Amino acid sequence: MPSLTVKLYSVLFKFLLKRKLQTLNENPNFNPNSISHGVVTRPDESIATANPSFSIDGVATKDLHIDPSTSLSIRIFLPDSAIVSPKSVPNLRVRVPSSKNLNTLGKVSENGVLYGGYLPVKNGRNCRKLPIILQFHGGGWVSGGNDTVANDMFCRRVAKLCDAVVVAVGYRLAPESRYPAAFEDGVKVLNWLGKQANLAECNRSLGNGRIEGEGGGTVGGEGRRRQIVDGFGSSMVEPWLAAHGDPSRCVLLGVSCGANIANHVAQHAVKTGNLLDPIRVVAQVLMYPFFIGNTPTRSEVKMCNSYLYDKSMSILAWKLFLPEEEFNLDHPAANPLTPGRETPLKYMPPTLTVVAEHDWMRDRAIAYSEELRKVNVDAPVLDYKDAVHEFATLDTASQDPSSPSLL
Repeated sequence: MPSLTVKLYSVLFKFLLKRKLQTLNENPNFNPNSISHGVVTRPDESIATANPSFSIDGVATKDLHIDPSTSLSIRIFLPDSAIVSPKSVPNLRVRVPSSKNLNTLGKVSENGVLYGGYLPVKNGRNCRKLPIILQFHGGGWVSGGNDTVANDMFCRRVAKLCDAVVVAVGYRLAPESRYPAAFEDGVKVLNWLGKQANLAECNRSLGNGRIEGEGGGTVGGEGRRRQIVDGFGSSMVEPWLAAHGDPSRCVLLGVSCGANIANHVAQHAVKTGNLLDPIRVVAQVLMYPFFIGNTPTRSEVKMCNSYLYDKSMSILAWKLFLPEEEFNLDHPAANPLTPGRETPLKYMPPTLTVVAEHDWMRDRAIAYSEELRKVNVDAPVLDYKDAVHEFATLDTASQDPSSPSLL
């Protein structure tokens, strides 16, 4: 059975979430700006500040706003294992600009902006390429965030223990931004990663090449070459991803409702194919997915009032997420087993599904994994005993020594 701490936390969590869901459902008076641009974090969330220098746990973080038309953002988690010689990390945290006019000791000019924190050397020396994990947080569509304390702690652990660059997506929340906003945000970030990989390659090619004139001579020398690099690549390249991200090893990681987004992004990657080059989605991890359907499974009947999310609260969350005219628990966003899906299951990437013993959503997630295995997709299931929904990302669960740990 779950620990007493988890049980008490579940009672408080249910009370607060139910009140939030009811408030959002009964009083939909939104700021016009929040509707047009979206909301990615609620004011009542505890936020962890980004730190672009390597902290005590060996992970540096930075936030980026990547879509000028919406609030879509990302937080990058970079482990110090990305540095070939860890002892040199303190010296790499700050690069002083060569310009004599800038007395910025302790800061660096990155894309024309004074910046404090780790910045890779441009020649790529001392930089390791790591897999990229694209992470989507949970929160029942209406809460959570990529920069909350719980998600920040979780992503730090993933980056450090999996030896990977984690890109946590701050997608738009409901009901200000209903379906398909969150799914579109997931696809936008994947496409953005592809553009970043191409820009980085362009930057390297132009930086190392020669610009020749009609007679075969060099035009403008080093200054001309540097100008072209800066004009077409350097000013738009994200340096951490360019130096340390391996786009050919991209893994999608979704937690709770984030698993639904990850599964959709995987389908998009399958349909897009080579157009995503050089991005390669090699696997996805679905942690206690937020799946549901009109026909209840055994666990949905037996454990409908289980810990954290009970079924009635989850249905209310789906009502806030799906457009009113499209509300249906067999909607493709909610039930991956509905017939007539656009992407055949046999083309899906290897899929690891993580389920919790005391989670009423478990059976549908297991059934989806079984369907994948029927068409020869590598789709193992990790079933955690005495665990509840969101067990890996809860502050109390991660701090409780008696609770199960995923990482």
